[in-house]
Amino acid sequence: MNPEFNTDNGTLAGDAALAFCLRLARAQATVVRRLDTVLGGHHGLSFGDFMLLHHLSKAPGGRLRRVDLAERQGLTASGVTRTLLPLEKTGLVARMADERDARVGFAAITPAGHNLFDHALLTARETCAELLRHAPADQLEALTGVLGNIVGPGA
Repeated sequence: MNPEFNTDNGTLAGDAALAFCLRLARAQATVVRRLDTVLGGHHGLSFGDFMLLHHLSKAPGGRLRRVDLAERQGLTASGVTRTLLPLEKTGLVARMADERDARVGFAAITPAGHNLFDHALLTARETCAELLRHAPADQLEALTGVLGNIVGPGA
């Protein structure tokens, strides 16, 4: 058994977990900064905008309840509303009401949003491939699993 991950030895396991989380936070900041720069320069989108369009483009019918979108983005309901406003103004996202329940609001990707997202997706893929160019595929697969454990099922 690897002593670094032995739960009976809280210090070593805790140190390894802390080191991983600190490095993960630094890597996340690096990825966001790079994608913000590249997506902003090429497509006028922040990485947050890109992620929002990604979630909408993958959703059935291209729409999600705002509360579900907030959960997927890791934002509050008001945070997702603030994020959606500029995208609504530029016609990339539209507000939709539920036909059965007026209290439920949806955000939906528009045809213009799909078009911009499709182009931005190519740029994001290229940028991510460049960032991870030295990572073996099996390591990426394993780390994707670890990250999935952190964020939970279905994330």
